[in-house]
Amino acid sequence: MTHPSRISLADMAKNDDTVLLKGSSKELASHQYPSIDDLTECLYFSPGDGRIWLEEERMILLHTSSFGLLRQELIDSLGLDKSRDILTRTGYLSGIRDAELIRQRWPDAQAAAIFEAGTHLHGLEGLVKVETLHFEFDTEKGLYDGEFIWHHSAEVEEHIATYGFGSSPVCWMELGYAIGYVSGLVGSLVVFREVECQCMGHSVCRVVGKSVELWDSVDEDIRFLNTRATTNKNPASADTASPDDNLEESQETSMIGVSATFTAANHALQKVAPTNATVLFTGESGVGKELFASMLHKFSKREGPFVAFNCAALPENLLESELFGVEKGAYTGASHSRPGRFERANNGTLFLDEIGTLNLAGQSKLLRALQEKEIERVGGIAPIKVNVRVVAATNVDLREAVKRGEFREDLFFRLNVFPIHLPPLRERKADIPLLVNHFYRYFCQQHNKSPTGFTQNARRGLFNYDFPGNIRELQNLIERGVIAAEENELIELHHVFRNESIPEEVIYSVNQKGTLSQTNKPVSNDNLGEQIKQFAEGQGNLALEELENHLLQTAVELAQGNLSEAARKVGLTRPQLAYRLKKKSAP
Repeated sequence: MTHPSRISLADMAKNDDTVLLKGSSKELASHQYPSIDDLTECLYFSPGDGRIWLEEERMILLHTSSFGLLRQELIDSLGLDKSRDILTRTGYLSGIRDAELIRQRWPDAQAAAIFEAGTHLHGLEGLVKVETLHFEFDTEKGLYDGEFIWHHSAEVEEHIATYGFGSSPVCWMELGYAIGYVSGLVGSLVVFREVECQCMGHSVCRVVGKSVELWDSVDEDIRFLNTRATTNKNPASADTASPDDNLEESQETSMIGVSATFTAANHALQKVAPTNATVLFTGESGVGKELFASMLHKFSKREGPFVAFNCAALPENLLESELFGVEKGAYTGASHSRPGRFERANNGTLFLDEIGTLNLAGQSKLLRALQEKEIERVGGIAPIKVNVRVVAATNVDLREAVKRGEFREDLFFRLNVFPIHLPPLRERKADIPLLVNHFYRYFCQQHNKSPTGFTQNARRGLFNYDFPGNIRELQNLIERGVIAAEENELIELHHVFRNESIPEEVIYSVNQKGTLSQTNKPVSNDNLGEQIKQFAEGQGNLALEELENHLLQTAVELAQGNLSEAARKVGLTRPQLAYRLKKKSAP
């Protein structure tokens, strides 16, 4: 990890404006940047190879009538709620990606203009014309409040053409987009609601967006952002359970996620759950393999228990007795007969985690149990019939283990009937705000703590961190932050991260005011104070460039990354200061 004092002015010029602090729609100028023309230039066509691009994101041009047919098919086959789920998550992911595009393409734009750019992109992509009534934000506190009028909504037009007027708002994909875009900028979940809709007979669609803390309850809103499957055992339960109910269920995340890779894994789970097929979950440690296995059991038709067993948790000499049970007198100390995990999971599901660590003898007995549907206890003489669905998980490549002779090939094929790969969290960036919000609420409730949210520094750290421990590590970091923060205070970066390797763009240290700020001191400035003293005493030389470098650096540091404030401190305009910083960072 680069030490804070080693970050250069080049990094500062690149990253300082990605910290969106406070602002409102009142700050928008008539010639704001990026303008609609700037955004339009990002959209280009490549007719020779059949592709359309918005900067680096591939787009498609689709007839609204075709979109209306797709929407109708979803509603008629899945119902209103499930269709709203899908379209809301689709819009959310699009909003998240557009927020990333704007931040990367125009890192030095005015903060309010970056928020406003989303309204222009929403229209540029043909969904709706957005009229801003007002918005204000404070990303240090994670707060946002805004109100907008939507004109010419594509969803409204298609819904009315198919179903006529109704009693509920229908701009689901547009709402998802607004939630994703603004949440991606603020760094925490911002919920938008359509309080008026043309589909309900209103003259326009009116939308209000607020941070979750500013709404009385967001359970219903979050429900439509969560990927949920309907259990065959109780079809109503998945649709009526609130996020707070899920908080009580062993931290289950209710399959929270909207990213494409996560959604693909969840759809695969829903497809295989009602069957009796053996499932093999693959993925890095901490991605949630046991959670998926548990949900697979819940959505199955099996009435028996869900029994989990970690094959790496016990020494080899105890694995067999734990899995298959032991008869009295089988070995010294076996004073009574005891059923193993297979018997305890009868008529249910047995989850075998870290299956790759099972020894060859255990693999042979497991293969027999899968083939014959019977087991023998250690020291037993009679086979015992079992009706168990085996679900396995591994964080290693079993095919490679087979090649090395460490894992039986015939057992691998028995387990690999229906493989499901679970993506690492670094490939699920769009899901991080949802997961952070879930774990934050859960641990506040668990530990009876009342912090007021996350600082922008902490949220940026969580969003940019690679999470080698995946969701398990995210969960631990959020719990650590909730515990470490003071009551009624924000969770700071140092509350969350201790010994973890934080990306350079989110390295902060304590400034002169005792608060966290980004420190971007060039190495050449380490002894500049002493050089100035010696120069004043007539000893040695002093490079003017170094002096200016130090002056600009100090101004930006004291302003905590706010270029406008830093410019005032040194008697420059903001564009002049930005120009000097970029000039110094040029090769």
